[in-house]
Amino acid sequence: MKALVLERKGELSLREIELPLVVGPNDVKIAIENVGVCGSDVHYFTHGRIGSYVVNTPMVLGHEASGRVVEVGRGVKDLKVGDRVCMEPGIPNAGSRASRLGMYNVDPDVVFWATPPVHGCLTTQVVHPAAFTYRLPDNVSFAEGAMVEPLAIGMQAAVKARIQPGDVAVVTGCGTIGILAALAALAGGCSRAFVSDVLQEKLDIASRYPGITPVNVRTENLAAVVRGATDGWGADVVLEASGSPTVYKDLFGLIRPGGCVVLIGIPIDPVPLDVAAAQAKEARVETVFRYANVYPRAIALIASGKVNLKPLISATFPFDDAIKAFERAAEGRGGDVKLQIRVGAGG
Repeated sequence: MKALVLERKGELSLREIELPLVVGPNDVKIAIENVGVCGSDVHYFTHGRIGSYVVNTPMVLGHEASGRVVEVGRGVKDLKVGDRVCMEPGIPNAGSRASRLGMYNVDPDVVFWATPPVHGCLTTQVVHPAAFTYRLPDNVSFAEGAMVEPLAIGMQAAVKARIQPGDVAVVTGCGTIGILAALAALAGGCSRAFVSDVLQEKLDIASRYPGITPVNVRTENLAAVVRGATDGWGADVVLEASGSPTVYKDLFGLIRPGGCVVLIGIPIDPVPLDVAAAQAKEARVETVFRYANVYPRAIALIASGKVNLKPLISATFPFDDAIKAFERAAEGRGGDVKLQIRVGAGG
């Protein structure tokens, strides 16, 4: 099959590759339609590794995908040929202790698309477990379906934050995940969300959404803005989506007493964390690693119209231009939020 292959650090090729397509009794075969270009994909392209995950052999990229079912296993009851779907890219061991606890995202044996040495989905067809394949409502496009994966991260953060109606949220980092975390927080009941970054172009995109207040930390003090808007009390929820060491230095200065900080962004290097400041406010700290049990709710939110993802899709490239899509993503243009690659014919 044709696929976008990361041959080695800095080298991509669009070529034929042999991939397993055996449909088991509980699997479905899917013709891929749209695939999002994720920051982790780009990091593998530019650096050849993320932490202990190293690209030692050619690997197909991509893990944010939608498509159409073209074959079902004999044991599959809830999906049929022709269904429009999106796929959760991590496949856990159903019998693991983490899975039995409902935390299958942290199962040590999880097999995740485009995580070395596992091939991703930037190819024409894949086989995937039906249990992690979700039907898209008629009013949700393939492009939106390929955005469910990053939205699920924001949803996971909102769930961990235990948001109450009327809460005030702060989101640090205005990339794809930061904006989606803010939208998930608003959908979860927050009355407003302050979103901070150093790139005005991204903040301008976020500001188009009702309820989001952009804060450019090059020119404004985020803590002062939050204190001013909350009569000095602080935010109920802080969703850290940047991974920046600078943000961590005064993270608990943003939160109210008894508030919650959710760590989403993954720092490349160790970061400072003011434990004494957290203790002084009895702040609750939660962490996010991917997501678990939120895909159906994310799809329902998109279908309801409460979360509009369309403004976040900055450009869509045909499959033949997939390498150009990655080269543009590696540029890190300030006005880009999500780039996608159209593999299929749509419809």
